[in-house]
Amino acid sequence: MAPATLTGLAPLVSPATRVLILGSFPGVRSLQAQQYYGHPHNQFWKIVHAIWPPDAHASSASASYENRCNWLLERGVGVWDVYARCEREGSLDSAIRNAVPNDIAALHLPQLQAIAHNGGESFKHARHTRTLGVPVYQLPSTSPANASWSFERKLAAWREVMERHINPLE
Repeated sequence: MAPATLTGLAPLVSPATRVLILGSFPGVRSLQAQQYYGHPHNQFWKIVHAIWPPDAHASSASASYENRCNWLLERGVGVWDVYARCEREGSLDSAIRNAVPNDIAALHLPQLQAIAHNGGESFKHARHTRTLGVPVYQLPSTSPANASWSFERKLAAWREVMERHINPLE
């Protein structure tokens, strides 16, 4: 029996998006919660909060998902995935089959300055995102499956790219 076809999340972007972070496809926990980076051990929210320390309304421990998303959008950061749909059992990128890509160019982001791929599976699509005419980066995956990189090493790589395109005080 083939795995069910899964559908990803809607893009989290605004006309002010300057950096678009592209993951591969939401994991099981993220799909269940209908939230980007919804697994409690995924370091995405911890990393972006370390780059731009949030005020009390957007802290990772107390903020609603909606508040965290709005906080991220206010910084000019958008989030989406390279795959719109796929077949997969579990959450590992290596289990993705029959993936259908999202149309990144259709987002029409007038302020876009860079695309940052969150991990290797997403970065496999860099040849398509390079056609948008902005710098494209491969960042270390924030997934708990990427245990070979320490939090500090991931943070340094993410901070370097984000600070090239977004003021850290924003």
